Amino acid sequence: MENKLIVIVEDNPDDRELIIRAFKKNSIGSRLIVLNDGVEALQYLNCEAAYKDRDVKELPNLIILDIKLPKIDGKEVLKSYRANTHFKNIPIVILSSSSEKKDIFDTYSLGANSYVKKNIDFSRFLDIINTTYKYWIEINESL
Repeated sequence: MENKLIVIVEDNPDDRELIIRAFKKNSIGSRLIVLNDGVEALQYLNCEAAYKDRDVKELPNLIILDIKLPKIDGKEVLKSYRANTHFKNIPIVILSSSSEKKDIFDTYSLGANSYVKKNIDFSRFLDIINTTYKYWIEINESL
């Protein structure tokens, strides 16, 4: 399988580390781009600041997005990604600690493809990351 690109937008350093460890532990050989907050996520999208030299033709195969982000929240990031012609069809999985119905409803209304609640148990978290990867990268047919 070709090397896939996955963008992770997560502000919590512990959660970021868990996600990265989960990908490594599951031997998922994708390239990961880790963005720390909503501002950085929009800079990546718009090829600004540290991402000004990003190849605009190289699009991620999957975006994993937290919604409780500092500076610009994940819902605004999601809205911006869906408004962008190049990013509008890329699968976006919300990975959040929130189980509030409003958050779930809002993110689906804004174009999220999936909403997954973070799990505190590491082995369960590994399963969640592995299942998310297998479905969106290995099974799902994307454009």
